[in-house]
Amino acid sequence: MLSTVSTLPFVTRAEQYALRTALVAPDGQYTYADLLDASARCATGLLAGASDLAGARVGFLIAPSFRHVATQWGILRAGGVAVPLCVSHPAPELAHVLDDARPCAVVADPEFAARLQPLAKARGLRYTTPTELNGLKRAAPAALPSIEPTRHAMLIYTSGTTGKPKAAISTHAILEAQMRAVVGAWEMTENDRLLHVLPLHHLHGVLNALCAPLFAGACVEFMPHFDARAALLRFGTEPALSMFMAVPTIYAKLVAEWDALSVAERAAAQLGLARMRLLVSGSAALPASLLTRFRELSGQLLLERYGMTEIGMALGNPLHGERRAGSVGVPFPSVTARIVDEHGSEVPDATAGELQIRGPSVFAGYWGKPEATAAAFTADGFFRTGDVAVREAGYYRLLGRESVDIIKTGGFKVSALEIEEMLREHPAVAEVAVIGVPDAEWGERVAAAIVLQPSASLTLEAVRSFGKERLASYKVPSLLRCVEDLPRNALGKVQKPALRTLF
Repeated sequence: MLSTVSTLPFVTRAEQYALRTALVAPDGQYTYADLLDASARCATGLLAGASDLAGARVGFLIAPSFRHVATQWGILRAGGVAVPLCVSHPAPELAHVLDDARPCAVVADPEFAARLQPLAKARGLRYTTPTELNGLKRAAPAALPSIEPTRHAMLIYTSGTTGKPKAAISTHAILEAQMRAVVGAWEMTENDRLLHVLPLHHLHGVLNALCAPLFAGACVEFMPHFDARAALLRFGTEPALSMFMAVPTIYAKLVAEWDALSVAERAAAQLGLARMRLLVSGSAALPASLLTRFRELSGQLLLERYGMTEIGMALGNPLHGERRAGSVGVPFPSVTARIVDEHGSEVPDATAGELQIRGPSVFAGYWGKPEATAAAFTADGFFRTGDVAVREAGYYRLLGRESVDIIKTGGFKVSALEIEEMLREHPAVAEVAVIGVPDAEWGERVAAAIVLQPSASLTLEAVRSFGKERLASYKVPSLLRCVEDLPRNALGKVQKPALRTLF
């Protein structure tokens, strides 16, 4: 292994686990020593004779693999700022990131050259491949640069729900705080083995399923492209998995694929799932019906949590203790959370308001956007999440994004997510999306697009009747009024898919 000096905590931790398996990927199985060696060579190649990248950004477009992780670590060890790019993004979206982050170089797998290389050339950027950086048996510098915790480490772009994606800045100290929070809350150790199926340009896949497990000395096993059948079969084989992290859509696909397995395959998958110690759901609301169904099949009660690109993980149902359906749990130990009204005053339990977060894992700001950064924080340092939530006996429940999920009708603020959850309980409903549509009298009216179960039928009056029976249990009395006053025209008849819109 190359001999270097570094102050980076993840390097120090990796040195403790040098001979343990760090990564299993389509391109092989690798130890932490392999990862340290390859990332040092990558850092050397990026430095190209310089002593420090000094905060220069480096974009990288690499499929889930040992190459991806070695490049990420190499950028950080060279003193650069890692900017992961999305493998499925078309050229215009990649161009936005390159123009915004202004990297000094891009590193890409050959399979992405046709899409990325012309963009790099047009901007005068150095373009290279992981093989060129990692594969040369060059001598390492006497020492890689010493990195202060306050230096920038990573730019991860938001999903861009209110405009073009913005880059959230994590310093090395913030990245370490995020990793320690996840490792501590979920008790990750070197004995864990995680199946990784998430994108590597979003926080969920970068932090929870990659950086944190590696910080704990665990083994991360990549599945480059999620396949529900392949994942279910993997659950039932050796070596045994202990952790899995996914979004609700992935769990829905696993449930949908379950019946296609043979009896023996189902039994093996069920046994493998039952012996796993942690399955986490995040990045979107987890329908209670899906949580229940997955538990029936697997014996596992999913742990739902809440985080954002800007804050890392902030809330979560406990690893040990009560996990409440429909709740994102309690604050992580390092996090302070509060719910405030439109005037910034904290509200009592069971009262809806904006969720705000403060702690060492909160980002340093938006790259190149000082005004957006200033607007994102309160005077006392809390990050304004833009999410509406309520606190109930210490547990937090999300009602949705203020900008897109809260319907303002007749003077009330109504959660589209809660109406969706209610409608999913109807046996005829497979999927549903609720929105507000403009209305001169009410401001907005509630509308729902419903995908029916195969061979099912549904009428508008049946939806209203169902709503009257269910809404009281969702603790939002105003919803009943909204459903009662939906416009009374007939249901649309769109067959592919079976879409019914209540306008």
